[in-house]
Amino acid sequence: MKKILLVEDDPNLGLLLQDYLQLKGKFDVVLCKDGEEGLRAFTKQTYDLLILDVMMPKKDGFTLGKEIRKINSYVPIIFATAKGMIEDKMQAFNLGGDDYITKPFRIEELLLRINALLKRTENSDKKEEEKQSHFKIGRYEFDYTNQIITIGDGHQKLSTKEAELLRLLCLRKNEVLTREEALLNIWHDDNYFNGRSMDVFLSKIRKYLKDDPNVEIINVHGRGYKLLIN
Repeated sequence: MKKILLVEDDPNLGLLLQDYLQLKGKFDVVLCKDGEEGLRAFTKQTYDLLILDVMMPKKDGFTLGKEIRKINSYVPIIFATAKGMIEDKMQAFNLGGDDYITKPFRIEELLLRINALLKRTENSDKKEEEKQSHFKIGRYEFDYTNQIITIGDGHQKLSTKEAELLRLLCLRKNEVLTREEALLNIWHDDNYFNGRSMDVFLSKIRKYLKDDPNVEIINVHGRGYKLLIN
């Protein structure tokens, strides 16, 4: 489920948008009533998309967007405002906004814009992931193409499945890689026997990475695994 941060000072509109997006769009929507609260919420969690009202007390949406862009330059931002002047639209995009919607708007239109933006972002992320083949894992270097882990003068050759699994963990570094995602991506079936096979490969990968105490692959109960690099 995609997580959306909605910052809107109109409580009625905010609750309406939150309920609609959670019901129709099946998103997890966090609602904040002003820019300061929105910034605090953004720093505490990871979001897939932001919807920022421009005219807000304490911290307006443009200021909030500018501060968020200093922290994260990739998360998609949609600015929402009653102002429809070209100068406001230019400011929104110059601040790093990805889309702009003028109030009053149909909620269905907002949902269409959200889905289009998320799809574009996912396709872009997927292309970047497909290109990436070299990873830094603490003191280790991982060459996915040649299936080799290197540390100092030593190196370890990986099997194809080990290399694919380690690459997924690297792409989700410090985030949860679910068992289902790993099994479907590598084995194309998340049945019990493939799950047991994956556990064996994980044990081997942990041994390959044991010489750096700052690198750890942990089990996240009921969800999957996480590659932690301190």
